[in-house]
Amino acid sequence: MQLKAQHLRAALAAFALSLAPALAQAGPQQYEPMAASVRAALHEAVSDAVAPALPIPQAGERARWLTEMSARLAKRIPDAAYREELLTTIHYEATRAGLDPQLVLGLIQVESNFRKYAISSAGARGYMQVMPFWLKVMGRPDDNLFHLRTNLRYGCTILRHYVDIEKGNLFRALGRYNGSLGKPHYPNLVRTAWERHWRWEAQQLAANDATASAN
Repeated sequence: MQLKAQHLRAALAAFALSLAPALAQAGPQQYEPMAASVRAALHEAVSDAVAPALPIPQAGERARWLTEMSARLAKRIPDAAYREELLTTIHYEATRAGLDPQLVLGLIQVESNFRKYAISSAGARGYMQVMPFWLKVMGRPDDNLFHLRTNLRYGCTILRHYVDIEKGNLFRALGRYNGSLGKPHYPNLVRTAWERHWRWEAQQLAANDATASAN
């Protein structure tokens, strides 16, 4: 009887642990004072409610990108429909912010390992580990940073903001995003994940499509 009770307690503990938000290891973004015009621009950037769609013009390339990326993500996210929704939204929000979607995939892998409810020790939340102070910066205190699209839009908007501040220097922009400006560890982790797991050659696909059409 005592052994059964111990097994029951262990099972309940494991179940409770599975429901708890995963603790992410990412560093915190740092709040920096900014001009009112910048705040207004950021607020506008996260306010657009256009429905996401995969912004790849060519239908064949669109299908191949989604199929390939979904296969790469399958071990982390088994649900195929949810994978497609997540990937479509990542591509949409990254493209909207002027970022490479594959870079954003690499960043998410490093930040949260694709855990929707990840929380860092500093309190950063969700896929892109957005710090809650951004809700105040954006003037949207009721936004839910665990909401899939909300988190991705904030994360992409913030990274774009840092890229602009650093005049296109991605190394420094990634450092700002992680709260480790000037240190190579985090930018190198993102670059490695980007190149090793998410690299995509769109031009090569376009050429393949042209060849297939000719045949």
